[in-house]
Amino acid sequence: MEVIMYMLSSGRCTRAHLYLLLLIIIALGFHTVEGVWPLPQTVTTSPERYPLNSQAFYFGYGRQSAAKPGCSVLDAAFKRYFSLIFQDYTSGNGPLRFNQNKPFTVEVSVDHDDCLSYPNEDSSERYNLSVSAGKASLNAETVWGAVRGLESFSQLVYQDEYGSYFVNKTEIDDFPRFKFRGILLDTSRHYLPVTAILKTLDAMAYSKFNVFHWHIVDDPSFPYQSSTFPDLSSKGAFHPMTHIYTQSDVRRVISHARLWGIRVIPEFDSPGHTQSWGKGQPDLLTPCYRGSTPSGTFGPVNPVLPSTYQFMTKLFKEVSSVFPDSYIHLGGDEVGFSCWKSNPDVRAFMQKMGFGGNFPKLEAFYMESIVNITSALNKTSIVWQDVFDYHEKIPKDTVLHIWKGTGYKTELSRITKAGMRVVLAAPWYINHIAYGQDWRNSYTVQPLNFSGTDEQKKLVIGGEVAMWGEYVDATNLHPRLWPRASAGAERLWSDEQQTSSVDKAFPRLQDFRCLLVRRGIRAEPLFVGHCKHEYQGI
Repeated sequence: MEVIMYMLSSGRCTRAHLYLLLLIIIALGFHTVEGVWPLPQTVTTSPERYPLNSQAFYFGYGRQSAAKPGCSVLDAAFKRYFSLIFQDYTSGNGPLRFNQNKPFTVEVSVDHDDCLSYPNEDSSERYNLSVSAGKASLNAETVWGAVRGLESFSQLVYQDEYGSYFVNKTEIDDFPRFKFRGILLDTSRHYLPVTAILKTLDAMAYSKFNVFHWHIVDDPSFPYQSSTFPDLSSKGAFHPMTHIYTQSDVRRVISHARLWGIRVIPEFDSPGHTQSWGKGQPDLLTPCYRGSTPSGTFGPVNPVLPSTYQFMTKLFKEVSSVFPDSYIHLGGDEVGFSCWKSNPDVRAFMQKMGFGGNFPKLEAFYMESIVNITSALNKTSIVWQDVFDYHEKIPKDTVLHIWKGTGYKTELSRITKAGMRVVLAAPWYINHIAYGQDWRNSYTVQPLNFSGTDEQKKLVIGGEVAMWGEYVDATNLHPRLWPRASAGAERLWSDEQQTSSVDKAFPRLQDFRCLLVRRGIRAEPLFVGHCKHEYQGI
């Protein structure tokens, strides 16, 4: 390169020399950074690039950093990202290096020492990243912001055709548009092994998701092994030994998620979606009647018995101690009233309470009681939108979860007008699949495009991509989830005006999909094409 610069500066540059220069530039493979996914709020890149070598590459703490060596979150992140950046190094197939190593250091400084805590709803994820010769400076308010910045740095690193690593001069100032960016996994309709959940958490972090909504139980099975009520899983799981999540399994998921800056919010949906509960807890479900005779079948949770609320109090006391997040999802959706209507004890209770034949009032009575239980445990409740639709009296800090696909903009207006906070999931039910590039539908969602004031729109705290499990287990979870979920990730993280073009997003998402594949995520292709490093896991 010094020879080229001399030729240019001395004027000794003929047409042949220019042709030679062009060939050399092509051979060097000058890289245009396609950018980070999801797109940062502001990013400036330069053609100036710096070589990286695994034997002279270091992570470190800034002198002014509140977090110091020994910080569990950042120490673990440094190890993970070294392996993710230098994948040839970990596989032992790296190219031979004969040049002198030039050291490069990523120096991380955070304002608060969050090393022993869990991410929460108020955690800042803002970071600033500056890449220059020999050094990258990463500054963040919290360790969670630093983890997001490390992900961005890792995506800036690339290899030329000879396998050498480079990073371009870059400046990034970044923060999420929404604080709640979730993925829902359903582990009741099909059991997902813990390893599949951990792999999902990894991929979530690559897309900067920060909430794992664990729909852990439902009608088909109860895989959560309760220490207080062990019969719930021993009788309600698909198999009492192989298809359960032990307390140790749950701790492992929570611990893994914490190191990625991901919250784990469990859902124990009731009074509907509880058929598996009844197998291990006598008298919990409502006996259905045919005329004056019990039919032998059962409906939703029985809302008229004191024992129901005693059971729920003990169960949620356990759940609140096992799951450290301040949120618990209580469900409350799709409650069928036919069984309640058939039961003489339920009808008598309704007359006593003055509900008449208004069964939504009975559901409201039940849900209000359950929300009060969790409130007493200092937990914030999330409930499905049905709870609001039935005019139930719930605390103002309750979060409403919008899931019904049609009319969700109207629902956003109604709920926020009532002063309630909202998580939007309706347009991101990506368990529904279509031939072609259906990720485009997720990408073009506008979460705040509804009729309402600015104050109402501040009540939309984020969104969630849902992967329900009717047709999904560990064999097809990751190809169905990725990279389609990443479209929702960018919508929830990035500035909407900067990311309004699906066509501009397409090549970036293609590159990101290839990055997921190289990192061992079985992300399905977007269209015809190839990755430089194809999936090697099969």
